[in-house]
Amino acid sequence: MRAAGDLVARMQMARGMKIAEAKTYVADKLKISVSELTDPVIMAEVREDLQIGQIMPLPGCAKGIEAKFRQAAVLDLDINCVQRFKDRTMI
Repeated sequence: MRAAGDLVARMQMARGMKIAEAKTYVADKLKISVSELTDPVIMAEVREDLQIGQIMPLPGCAKGIEAKFRQAAVLDLDINCVQRFKDRTMI
């Protein structure tokens, strides 16, 4: 969570993307360049602004399932635990 490796890996696993394709996809969705994905300072700001989770979240920042919900929305991705949570609350 220091940079964007978790988001890139999630795209690789969920959509079967190659690493270069996954990096480009994530960078486009976060509205940053591919080279900025590995910059921990820039990514800390992006993660804080988008509320998609941080290593040490500040008070009021998204964490846990809330961060996963935001990641799913930002990346246009179905995340299993998010979907299961939504299904439970719909009962």
